[in-house]
Amino acid sequence: MASSRHRVTVRINGTERSLEVDSRELLSDMIRHRLGLKGTHVGCEHGVCGACTIVMDGRLVRSCLLFGVQADGAEITTIEALGSSASNLHPVQVAFWEKHGLQCGFCTPGMVLTAMKLLEENPRPTEEEIRAALSGNVCRCTGYVFVVEAVKAAAELMASEGAAP
Repeated sequence: MASSRHRVTVRINGTERSLEVDSRELLSDMIRHRLGLKGTHVGCEHGVCGACTIVMDGRLVRSCLLFGVQADGAEITTIEALGSSASNLHPVQVAFWEKHGLQCGFCTPGMVLTAMKLLEENPRPTEEEIRAALSGNVCRCTGYVFVVEAVKAAAELMASEGAAP
């Protein structure tokens, strides 16, 4: 019988990591349990809620819909790659904090990464474009009003600082 274990090498948050994974191990589980990056949350395990959103090879993906072996050779960014202290937060994180764009925090990593990618691709989105971009991320706490305001504020902050997204 062939082995169901596979060697996978990823570049995650700028660091190359190599590990052996089971062929059926979800990428979200590999990230959380094998690599210890707990910011990638698992909510629905069906790709609907957006809590497991990461950036893989420059695209937003739902890590609960992929197997770890599918990420072999990929460049992955999780929420941990962004600022981790008040002095080095990404502008999107600053805006979420200042505009109260989070409450319980469960959806926040996926929301922040989604907003970051939106602003990379469209530095001046309309409210309609912001809402469309965030439509794949479920939040049961905020009602999205403050989240949308946070993304608008992040766009302004990034424009005023000349910050690269």
